[in-house]
Amino acid sequence: MTRALLLLWLALPLGAGEPGARIAAFLDASPVARTSFWGVRVVDLARDRVLFERNADRLFLPASNAKLFTTALALVRLGPDYRFQTQVLGDRTPGEDGCVESLRLVGGGDPNLSGRTIPYSRDAPAGNPLAAIEDLAAQVAARGVRCVSADIVGDDRAYVWQPYPDGWSIDDAVWDYGAPVSALSINDNTLSVTVLPGSDPSDPARIVLTPPVEYYEIDSRVRTMAADRKIMIDRLPGARQLRIWGALPLKDPGDTEVLGIDDPALYAAIALRDALARRGIAIRGEARAVHLYPSQVSDLTNGPAPQPEPGVELARRDSAPLLEDLRITDKVSQNLHAEMALRAVSRARRHIGSREAGSAEQQAFLDEVGIGRGSYTFADGSGLSRLDLVSPVAVVRLLEHMYHSAAREAWVSLLPVAGQDGTLHARFAGTAVAGRIFAKTGSLSHVAALSGYARRRNGEMLAFSILVNNYSGPGADLRAAIDRVCVLMIE
Repeated sequence: MTRALLLLWLALPLGAGEPGARIAAFLDASPVARTSFWGVRVVDLARDRVLFERNADRLFLPASNAKLFTTALALVRLGPDYRFQTQVLGDRTPGEDGCVESLRLVGGGDPNLSGRTIPYSRDAPAGNPLAAIEDLAAQVAARGVRCVSADIVGDDRAYVWQPYPDGWSIDDAVWDYGAPVSALSINDNTLSVTVLPGSDPSDPARIVLTPPVEYYEIDSRVRTMAADRKIMIDRLPGARQLRIWGALPLKDPGDTEVLGIDDPALYAAIALRDALARRGIAIRGEARAVHLYPSQVSDLTNGPAPQPEPGVELARRDSAPLLEDLRITDKVSQNLHAEMALRAVSRARRHIGSREAGSAEQQAFLDEVGIGRGSYTFADGSGLSRLDLVSPVAVVRLLEHMYHSAAREAWVSLLPVAGQDGTLHARFAGTAVAGRIFAKTGSLSHVAALSGYARRRNGEMLAFSILVNNYSGPGADLRAAIDRVCVLMIE
């Protein structure tokens, strides 16, 4: 229905006059627009002229359009070449017996300790999700470590342990899009659970974990049935038990769900312990995690000058340049990476990786940009929080500032391109608009957003923000209406 609706709207005559008049006429006539709350602002960047606006100074839930503010902050404050470091530290250099007392896996905020291909490529296959852990384990073994007499410790104290920002829903934490924030993040702090039917009717289902790390206790009550198909997965907040129930028919291809990992540092420690054991290293202790809790910090907005990590470095991984991760963050709308970017800025600028310090640095940055404090409020860096609010005026002001800055080329390269990549790869495909919209999408229940840049047929560049709230119909119809506005804006 949606594809047909979009094609119909694309085929409608554009009418005469300025883009603003055409957009206004469409919004006034559209049933979708009449049953939702729209905020729109479109600016000609060369002439600094407003072409159209509606409710532009009102506040809207922005969904993932909040990532525009986070990634702009990180790009400006840290620079495109900033890198993260992950270390394995021992209490001492291994002696003749190859033993150390303990090993500490210290996270430095690298969001790409995973099998993801870098640089970003839409069709690139995923690699081994534990590739970084395997590399670190191989380095430790190469240093001559043959035994660990105490524990393997996952240390994510580079960031304050505030895993879930204010305004996230309680069930967000179950799924990959709500994975907890940690300075030690493996495979985006997620694992995949695949449920496959048994060989015969009434057989229990088979459960496959990817990566194959034993972390959650699994209570599976899925049976193989003749025809029924329904799989349910649940995890109580703070629990390390997955409850899976339902039924799958014989020969069914199975069902895969991607879940969040509630303690990423502990998961990383378990994965490293397993990788070391496979290399013949004897480990007498357990895997455990250490966190920096808010109650242990006297000031969550500023910290003391950082001190060198104690211990002997036995392994290290340096990340790809920050620019590559910011591109991933915006193009695929990666919530965890946006949250980690906010904390990376706060740690680098204010010596503490906290939400409070990140918010303070964000506010200082937006003051410099000239965005009034009454035109936004952000409870997180990703836009998943239902407490975030921003006006189209504020979004477009940010877009104008970044377009006219020295970071323009890098900044625009972060955004999805219509009909080509990221979250816009399937939108406008095969139309005259493809390749001419560079914009960040946003989507939550009853919310859709699209903000960025548009190149008109005459070559003029526009900055625009379209924020829509309170729509109870199909989300696909709302996206189609937003896309029609983009067409009218470009012509």
